[in-house]
Amino acid sequence: MIVLSLVLIGLAITLEPIPLTAFILILASEGGVRKGAGFIFGWLVSLAIVIAFTVLVTQNKPPKPNTAPSLAALAAKLAIGAGLLVIAIRQYRKMGKPKPPKKTPRWQTSIDNMTPWYAIGLAPLTQPWGLVAAGVSVIVEAKLSSWESYLALALFCVIATSAILAMEIYAGFRPQPAQEFLARLRHWIDTHTDQVIIIVSLVLGFWLVANSIYYIVT
Repeated sequence: MIVLSLVLIGLAITLEPIPLTAFILILASEGGVRKGAGFIFGWLVSLAIVIAFTVLVTQNKPPKPNTAPSLAALAAKLAIGAGLLVIAIRQYRKMGKPKPPKKTPRWQTSIDNMTPWYAIGLAPLTQPWGLVAAGVSVIVEAKLSSWESYLALALFCVIATSAILAMEIYAGFRPQPAQEFLARLRHWIDTHTDQVIIIVSLVLGFWLVANSIYYIVT
């Protein structure tokens, strides 16, 4: 159950439209591959820090079932799942309605002059921390006692990074076709952001709610 939850959360993170759009803009800029590598480094480091901090706080001792800490962890996971369902409903209700114009972020206006160091710092700012919090609520229940458990955490980080990592590798080996692909992908994301958010939020929200209720009842 824990591995499946981490896989689903990792997929939700890697499909989140906002960081994907930010990474596409970085990768399409001048020296984009180098900046993209910095972005991925910052992304992975921020994930690793959160995971390490979680394991350190819990002292690698998952709370025992039916205790206050265990119920608190399940309640947190249930609340995150319910929050995702609310986001899906609100996003569905907004579909088709005119959206107010958004001011272009300052970092986008000077993206060609962005340094890899700036890209490293930008990555944690675009991280979907609500989804990462869902991952933390699952990791709290895990005990790292074998290579399989460590592999599960590594798999979570890889899946959560898989989309931007695939684009980085493609742009590094096939720069010209990659630029054309990135332009098409950005257009698709811009026109399907609402649908992606709704589907991802619904699937992960239902899973977290159902999973939490199951463990609370049993």
